[in-house]
Amino acid sequence: MKIITTPNPLLREKSKKVSTIDEEVLDTIAAMRKLSLDWEKEHPYELSAAMAAPQMGVLKRIIIVRDDMEDKKKATFTALINPEVIRAEGKIKKDYEGCLSVPSIYGMVPRPTKVRVKAKLEDGTEVRIKATDELARTLLHEIDHLDGVLFIDHIRDDEKAFYKMSDKGDLVPVEDYESEIRDNEKLWND
Repeated sequence: MKIITTPNPLLREKSKKVSTIDEEVLDTIAAMRKLSLDWEKEHPYELSAAMAAPQMGVLKRIIIVRDDMEDKKKATFTALINPEVIRAEGKIKKDYEGCLSVPSIYGMVPRPTKVRVKAKLEDGTEVRIKATDELARTLLHEIDHLDGVLFIDHIRDDEKAFYKMSDKGDLVPVEDYESEIRDNEKLWND
């Protein structure tokens, strides 16, 4: 298994609900955790906060979310199966987002600051989550993946909307986003 990147068409497909939490689902979750941490080892300035199954080409409604987004050494994730947004509310706030499946590009994405989500855990327990700020943003980003939506779809054409990471780990504005995407797609397809 590997992380797929744009322009792979699977990233634009809608995922199917998980009807039974079986060995295949648990194996998918284990592979997602491993891929997230493997990616993180190759990106010293970045943290793998979460991942959706479609990012591995598996069109099932499964996401994983890091338990502690402040400490890179704490590398545990909670899996959410069939996560569903019940309500998104609060102020709309723009903040940086990046994605394992959109290499090298970051953007200022507007999202609600509060969200309520229902899902199942790996053991089948139903949970309801009230999240704010960064966790709300992360949940909305990952649930978007399950519907074939990428963070770049939310970015409006305004000044300084897209960024890339410098060699020193700083985000710097991308002057020509279209050109940057074309250059990256050439690299991704090689």
